[in-house]
Amino acid sequence: MSTTLTAQSDLEQWLSYLEKLHPVGIDMGLQRIQAVAERLQLKLDSVIITVAGTNGKGSTCAMLEAMLIAAGYKVGVYSSPHLQTYNERIRLNGELASDVQIVAQFDRIDRARADISLTYFEFATLAGLLLFQDQQVDVAVLEVGLGGRLDAVNMIDPDCAIITSVDIDHAEYLGSDREHIGWEKAHIFRAGRPAICADPVPPPSIARYAQEIGADLWQFGQDFNYSGDQQQWAYGGREQRRPGLAYPALRGANQLLNASAAMAALESLRLRLPVPAQALRLGLARATLPGRFQIMPGMPCVIFDVAHNPHAAGVLAQNLDSMPSYPKTVAVVGMYKDKDVAGVLRKLVGRVDHWFCASLDEPRGLSGQELATQVRAVLDDPDLGVPEVEPEQYHPEGTRLRPAVRPMSRAVSHGPVLVSSYNCPTEAYHAARAEVGDNDRIVIFGSFATVAPVLKQVQN
Repeated sequence: MSTTLTAQSDLEQWLSYLEKLHPVGIDMGLQRIQAVAERLQLKLDSVIITVAGTNGKGSTCAMLEAMLIAAGYKVGVYSSPHLQTYNERIRLNGELASDVQIVAQFDRIDRARADISLTYFEFATLAGLLLFQDQQVDVAVLEVGLGGRLDAVNMIDPDCAIITSVDIDHAEYLGSDREHIGWEKAHIFRAGRPAICADPVPPPSIARYAQEIGADLWQFGQDFNYSGDQQQWAYGGREQRRPGLAYPALRGANQLLNASAAMAALESLRLRLPVPAQALRLGLARATLPGRFQIMPGMPCVIFDVAHNPHAAGVLAQNLDSMPSYPKTVAVVGMYKDKDVAGVLRKLVGRVDHWFCASLDEPRGLSGQELATQVRAVLDDPDLGVPEVEPEQYHPEGTRLRPAVRPMSRAVSHGPVLVSSYNCPTEAYHAARAEVGDNDRIVIFGSFATVAPVLKQVQN
């Protein structure tokens, strides 16, 4: 496909072009992007940290970014998907890349690729890497989009690789069991380089692959861990211990797991990237990431969370349980057809008094009516899910610890559970908002396409 677009064209015009450029949206493989990268003479001299995982990638990247910036480094972050604006995918020293910067790279890539077709994601990946090269960042933090082995990000050899968690998602591309998914993700590891695994119960394939290639595997519970009480927490690694840390600004039961993975990565790179304790504290306090158990100020309590697979929904349920009880909890939810919708819903039954099911107006989206039918089926199932329990944590020395975040109460629905359907997420939110009082709670969760429009409206 030829284009008349140039470096002076609008970003939206380019994005529309890129959406139609490749025959399919997801086309796993490294050959196309590596060929174009060679034509562009892409070569990053930065320290590279690659982050993969089913959930927790974005939070881990955000904490790494904030801690490294606080330590005085120039940092580039590439992540996906975006929540509200495309520019969120590429950050330079904590600031979103501008339209002008991104479009300049798109034009450069399009001219270099010639007859090679690239996906939307591959264009984004190359644009981020080229910007990081041009800006001469000290550190590039790269979030894997899907899996690891065949993801475009994996064409770059990381100095340190992190796997945050392994669970079943994108089964059509990665496999239907944790063993194979772990193997796919473990391919971001490199021989002789630190490989951080923060999953408390990782599939054996991760350690097996690390051993096969000779990666330096750091496993949670063996090589690093955390402990905590109501006031503070501590990180314990192979050679470093960081006591007296304030809790991360990012909320949620799994954020200490993500924070400890980020700190293990920094410990493993300490000879190249020294980060003082004060920078760690400042970074954890400043890290932000919209849509991850994001609680808005004011009343009623409004929570946004892009939980769209069972593992993430289980964490959301755990986080809701850690809050004080509310007279009523309502949920605004929208999901894609290719997700384990029933698995997600089962994690939250018993916590929601009224389900506001929203249609997503795109090919993969479920209609509000279809989603409502699935909610009712789960509610009618006598074998409902139970709350996930945070795994017991251990010091590297083996001392058993109680979880740093302990549930205060469980939010249980009051009376008959209601289920309604709506044409879009914002319509569902307005209906939910009209039903609740100031002392109640609204949870907006599911796909990015559910959370983004409601968050935009609430923020405006």
